Amino acid sequence: MQRQFTLDKIRNIGIVAHIDAGKTTTTERILFYTGRTYKIGEVHEGTAIMDWMPQEQERGITITSACTTCFWQDCRINIIDTPGHVDFTIEVERSLKVLDGAVVLFDGVNGVEPQSETVWRQADRYGVPRICFVNKMDRPGSSVSETVKHIHDRLGANAAAVQIPYGIEDNLKGMVDIIEDKLYLYDDQTGKGYSAVDVPEELKIAVKEAQGKLIEHLAEADEEIMRYYVENKYPAKDIIKKAIRRQVINNAFVPVFCGASFKNKGVQPLLDAVCAYLPAPSDRVNIKGIDPATDQYEERLVSDDAPFCGFSFKVASDPYVGKLNFVRVYSGMLKAGTYIYNSSKRERERVTKIVLMHANKQEIVDSVATGDICALVGLKDTKTGDTLCDEKDQIVLEAMHFPEPVISQAVEPKTKSDQEKMGMALRKLMDEDPSLKVKYNHETGQTIMSGMGQLHLDIIIDRMQREFNVLAMVGQPQVAYKETLTKKIISTGKFVQQSGGRGQYGHCVLEMQPHETPGAGVTFEDKLKGGVIPREYIPAVRNGVMASAKSGILAGYPVTDVAVTLIDGSYHDVDSSELSFQMAGSIAFSDGMRQASSILLEPIMDMEVIVPEEFMGTIIGDLNSRRAKIVSLGQRANARIIRCTVPLAEIFNYATIIRSMTQGRASYSMEPSFYHEVPSHIAQKITERGTAVQRFGV
Repeated sequence: MQRQFTLDKIRNIGIVAHIDAGKTTTTERILFYTGRTYKIGEVHEGTAIMDWMPQEQERGITITSACTTCFWQDCRINIIDTPGHVDFTIEVERSLKVLDGAVVLFDGVNGVEPQSETVWRQADRYGVPRICFVNKMDRPGSSVSETVKHIHDRLGANAAAVQIPYGIEDNLKGMVDIIEDKLYLYDDQTGKGYSAVDVPEELKIAVKEAQGKLIEHLAEADEEIMRYYVENKYPAKDIIKKAIRRQVINNAFVPVFCGASFKNKGVQPLLDAVCAYLPAPSDRVNIKGIDPATDQYEERLVSDDAPFCGFSFKVASDPYVGKLNFVRVYSGMLKAGTYIYNSSKRERERVTKIVLMHANKQEIVDSVATGDICALVGLKDTKTGDTLCDEKDQIVLEAMHFPEPVISQAVEPKTKSDQEKMGMALRKLMDEDPSLKVKYNHETGQTIMSGMGQLHLDIIIDRMQREFNVLAMVGQPQVAYKETLTKKIISTGKFVQQSGGRGQYGHCVLEMQPHETPGAGVTFEDKLKGGVIPREYIPAVRNGVMASAKSGILAGYPVTDVAVTLIDGSYHDVDSSELSFQMAGSIAFSDGMRQASSILLEPIMDMEVIVPEEFMGTIIGDLNSRRAKIVSLGQRANARIIRCTVPLAEIFNYATIIRSMTQGRASYSMEPSFYHEVPSHIAQKITERGTAVQRFGV
């Protein structure tokens, strides 16, 4: 295959931000200016190309990440537009896993918002280099300098502005590039025509000041710039640009651009920055993984000549071709009609067709190469997070991090004919969305859906009806509680049965204690000495512990944050079996939970409320009544910001409540933060309901 673009001219980027910062609006402008589309799509009109789902067009939000390709200067840019709503954070997670760089958008008025922090931490986890774009500079109260200060204070990033706006609010005319020392003025409403002119006299002091801050922050990361800084010299613009690119790739510096996407200002310089500063696939380190045959660490060269290696980061259902597996190609080349190996599942798969995606439209291609993002048709067993490779040169890449569900809901088919269809629909939706969990509760006979929030579950129900023609009834949302212990104990489990002939004998002693790492789940460690239990029975003890941990002793909720250590036991030469030790492990764990003063845990949300000054007292009083803990109070433009942590159980339907209290003028955003002990009087009510409580697993 002849490459159209060399590896160093490819950019795989994501557009990430808090909800309503302008991600899709910016992406639509990028597609228009690069000639990918002939007309600008608008989110509020439901005409945005990247928001193609009916649910996205109706609600004016992004729900699923959409891929597209465009061309700027001499670069090919593969873009993934991601959701901003916390309920769909899995879409951001899996996009960042496979991207080489990201453009992080900030609202010029609100600065760093809660979901901005979440996506920043996700990018940190995968080591994704970033550039920033301060959007909505045409709005009253917008400020680049305040946003840069927020980036320093809240995100701990070494950032500096490389552009400053010319004009404020409705009078925004353009922006000054402080490296080029040029003012970009926009000539028409579409933003296609713009000219570079000399910086006007009244802006020269502000530009000098911004240049000084840029060199100061860049010098912190780059030795070459530090020499200029120490000698009090100003480097040439080429030296500054090379230093910015070096340190962006090293994740040591973040340049900040500005504009107003909705008013068609600032998008072309942002595209220039994507090509100039964000890394190509060849700039990233070699791919790291494990050889499944030897369990040894292995690196794979980022090259077309290396054996094929790809990562399936998303699964989608297409009404015409069936299942689409979105794949990032890390090394080698792949042709349609060939076989590849799923090293995660140890299965051979045949690629019947390869397509490049433009939102929900497909372009069939014969082959793909290193650095490409494509969708494969024909894979039967491959799911999100699986590694695809050459069967002769196998490698397994690091798996993805999936967030824990925090809310659950019972769902039932309306008619008998819907029953079978519902099971099939939920299986397909779970394949697409790893943050959706579905479980059948045998005690209540209900199907339980667990997800990231109320909106997440609402969208799933809506999709079941529209895409799969399944009519379903849903119960009230329920909180996904968990159970844990509060002290260290030693617990013994013994399973002995004699009923004529061969009996059953299993005996184990467990040490159980609270886990040092919150969110670690239940861990099992073997510290047996002297072969008191044969090695082949130890996995059975572990299985018994894990099975028992799925349902706690207080109200049947899953157990978490418990460190279990197998320290002793005994066996019988004839009567011992895997089943007997599995039962012994289960008994020991359940008894240990009873001895260790188990407690209930509930999900706590990190919440930010933006409220006009006159309603602040009312909102704080209401939050206090909901067991909220106020973390900080701040001011943003002419509104007050309340940052707090609050139990999820207390804020169902809070959107309606806050609107009625503030005449619709307040807004809020929240995201899961941590689990914390339920107060005793509330825990008692939950426990007293006993088997009547709906038990929701996560």
